[in-house]
Amino acid sequence: MKKQLLIASFFLIFSGAMHAQAQLPLGYYLRETIDFYNMNHFAEGKWKTDYTESNIKGSPYLNNEFVTGTIYTTQKQQYNGIPLRYNIYNDDLEFKKPSEEVLALAAPEIVEYAVFGENILSFSDYYQGNKVKKGFLLVLEPGKASLMAKASVTFQKATEPAAYKDAEPAKFVRKADIYYIRIGNTTAVEISNKKSLLEAFPDNRDKVEAFIDKNKIKTNKAESLKEVVKYYNSL
Repeated sequence: MKKQLLIASFFLIFSGAMHAQAQLPLGYYLRETIDFYNMNHFAEGKWKTDYTESNIKGSPYLNNEFVTGTIYTTQKQQYNGIPLRYNIYNDDLEFKKPSEEVLALAAPEIVEYAVFGENILSFSDYYQGNKVKKGFLLVLEPGKASLMAKASVTFQKATEPAAYKDAEPAKFVRKADIYYIRIGNTTAVEISNKKSLLEAFPDNRDKVEAFIDKNKIKTNKAESLKEVVKYYNSL
C-alpha cells in the first residue's frame, strides 16, 4: 500500500507540473510514443557476459516481465505506454517495441525518471567510495531529499562436481540494496551508518539527529530511512 501511495504521489506531482506547463518551464511535454521508438539513441540490448538466460539460474532483472510504464526525460518530454524492464546486472533499462524487438537504452542519461509498476528509476550520479559513478537508482522516497537504492546482482560461474559436492549451475544472485540520499540534483551519497546519514543533511543535522535518536532509526532498513527523509522534507 505504501508503494502504491508513493507512485500515486509521484504522478500527482507530475500531473500538476503538466497542468501548469504554460506558466512553469519545468512541465513535461507529452510526446507520441512512436517518437520514442523512432529516436536514434537506442541500441540492441546485449549481455555483458558470454552466457545466455537459458543456462543460468536466477535472474538479472528487477522485473522479469515487461511492465507498461512512462519515461520522463531530461528534455522535459513524457512518453507513455512503453513496456519496460530493468536489467540490474547490466544496469540497462530495456524496452520492447510493438514488433516485439527488445532494445536497451544506449543513452540512459536522457532518463530523468522511468515509472513502471511499483518502481521508479532515475539515472543519477552517485558516490561509490571516493569516485562518482552514473547509473540507475531506484527512487524509494522522492522529494527535496530523495531516498534511493542501488540494486545489485552478481554472477557466479558454474562449478564442477567435487568430493562430497555436487556440480552447481551458473547463477545470478541478488544482493542487498545499497541506500543513497540525494538532495535536489546533487550527487547521491551512500548511507552506511548513522554518521553518513547525518552528513547527508548538513543544513538540519541537529534536528535530524534528534529524530533518529528518538525513533531508533536503523540505517540498513529502507522503511526507517524513508521516515528520516520524510521528516527532513517536512522541515
